Amino acid sequence: MKAWRNLAVGFGISFIGSVPLGYLNVVGFEIFSLHGYARLFPYLIGVIAEESIVIYLTLAFAEKLAKGGKWVRTTEILSILFLLVLAAYFFFRQQGDEVKTPTYVHYSPFVAGAVLNAINFMQLPFWTGWNMYLINAKWIVINGRIKYLYILGALVGTLVGMLAFILGLHYLAQNVNGLSYYLMKFIIPLIFVGMALWQAYKFYEKYRND
Repeated sequence: MKAWRNLAVGFGISFIGSVPLGYLNVVGFEIFSLHGYARLFPYLIGVIAEESIVIYLTLAFAEKLAKGGKWVRTTEILSILFLLVLAAYFFFRQQGDEVKTPTYVHYSPFVAGAVLNAINFMQLPFWTGWNMYLINAKWIVINGRIKYLYILGALVGTLVGMLAFILGLHYLAQNVNGLSYYLMKFIIPLIFVGMALWQAYKFYEKYRND
């Protein structure tokens, strides 16, 4: 029972966390639009390969990371700035750039996925916070090898969540006239700005009494 719960909790948390629009999903959408499944799957494997390291380390050092407030605070600030940079990139790139092959597509999709996820600052506070909560609330068991089922569930959740989002976004872009242009030029930048503002609000609420 504990094994199945570890698997299910890991899947649920990761699936929910991967579905909201983020730059990893946007990159996956562009890769799939240009090259299909042949490059999309290696890209997704690269993402979850790097994520497996992050989940393992934050799980192993969850309590220590939670006490290291300044370090966690720095990653939270970087995640806000990163979202604003992404919003500016998609908004200010020229219209003609949309028909050009993005730079990251020239590289191995596996390497691109791993590297892009490695600079995803949001995953550190995300997994640290969730792992601490799940451990303290006794939702998961991390003794022995059973913890690897939690990690496995989380990786499968990320894979399924990202794949579902990318395919859904591609379907809409193909079937709604003009959506692709407005999506990349206006909708995605606005969503990133909204996410940055929300992150900034949570950051303020969390540390305003310090």
